[in-house]
Amino acid sequence: MKILCISDGLIPEEYIAEGLSGTPELADAAVIRHWGHKSIDALQADNLKVEQGGPDAIKAPADIFADVDEFDAIITQFCPVPERIIERASALRVIGVLRGGTENVDIAAAEAHGIQVINTPGRNAEAVAEFTLGMILAQLRNISRSDANLRRGIWDRDFPDADAIPEVEGKTVGIVGLGQIGRRVASFVQVMGAKVAFFDPMVPAAEGFDRFNDITELAAASDILCLHARLTSETHHIVSRKVLEAMPEGSILVNTARSGLVDEAALIERLQSGRLSGAAIDTFEIEPLPADSPFLTLRNVTITGHLAGSTIDAFKKTPRLLAPRVLRALREK
Repeated sequence: MKILCISDGLIPEEYIAEGLSGTPELADAAVIRHWGHKSIDALQADNLKVEQGGPDAIKAPADIFADVDEFDAIITQFCPVPERIIERASALRVIGVLRGGTENVDIAAAEAHGIQVINTPGRNAEAVAEFTLGMILAQLRNISRSDANLRRGIWDRDFPDADAIPEVEGKTVGIVGLGQIGRRVASFVQVMGAKVAFFDPMVPAAEGFDRFNDITELAAASDILCLHARLTSETHHIVSRKVLEAMPEGSILVNTARSGLVDEAALIERLQSGRLSGAAIDTFEIEPLPADSPFLTLRNVTITGHLAGSTIDAFKKTPRLLAPRVLRALREK
């Protein structure tokens, strides 16, 4: 058995080797090759192209897949595995993706060749959940705005919500997508004294949380609306103009998931008008955020550069989480 493992700037060779060490059968079969970039920014730029355009959006160096026909499995994070590679991989049985999604793999081609594709759900759930809590507090309590003012020599408390700065305690936090991240966020805010409600058609009930069958009704009941759903054709712009208009005065939207979940133009309009108190946003339709983005002119938003899932702990533990699942799939095949 041979396993092709593709490292990169965020999950380097040593993380993969360490992660596979707990699964000796894979560790002994692993051949690790590096997908090199000049910087992490360059790697992220390639990843964004793939996320938006699929596995054919960029072409990985030929030497990575030179003898791909000899391998039983491929383990990759960002490096794309398009149809032209899959067609050459005559022995390939499993593709393991070191991330929550599988955007960098041609799923249709894999299915056509009887190849199982496995992702790593929850690999950065703790990272994103912690970041979400930070975004909630930064937005409600004007933490980042005060920091920015002080660094410019301005001692100013004249924030858009200066007359009505809230606490999390006693508020309703609405969660769209009660998966591993959503449940962690729910537990965090519940400990802080918040009431938790959620919308997730895949979850029939959750003890201690109020379930809503309609996202607009959830939005209308939420002081803080957090997005943790996966982006699919069904969830694209699930936070529509109608949903945004339903959010009560003084409420905020927090998005540390995919930008496509939100009608960004409608969100900007609501924020500019002041009809939505504020928002904390980590992902955008165009990244990096362009210099003329309306978000940069808004005083009632907290914005960050797609940081939520990026921690050293998340990257280190991902190979360890995926390895036994790949081995199980190989044995089944």
